[in-house]
Amino acid sequence: MGPIEVKRFFGGFGLVQAGVQFAFVMKGTLYLRVDDATRPDFERLGAVPFSYATSASTVKVASYYEAPVDALEDPHALRDWATKALASALGARKPARRKPAS
Repeated sequence: MGPIEVKRFFGGFGLVQAGVQFAFVMKGTLYLRVDDATRPDFERLGAVPFSYATSASTVKVASYYEAPVDALEDPHALRDWATKALASALGARKPARRKPAS
């Protein structure tokens, strides 16, 4: 995958490549970026989205799912899931806004 930076991310750590966050670790759990194409793969394995509690409710973050348990024990499988997560994160990037011509 190439070099990966680890950056502080709220109460955990974000995993970033080329300026794009594709995963984070929160309370000892690895969450990977998903999109409409990869979300079913995570759900099929029983993975759940990241969530956190507020004073009013529980908020689910549908763009990050916990990494499949089997992948955590197999570095090759983890690389494959992380590569998909990076592709999802890259696909979610908003295109740069162009300045109007003067």
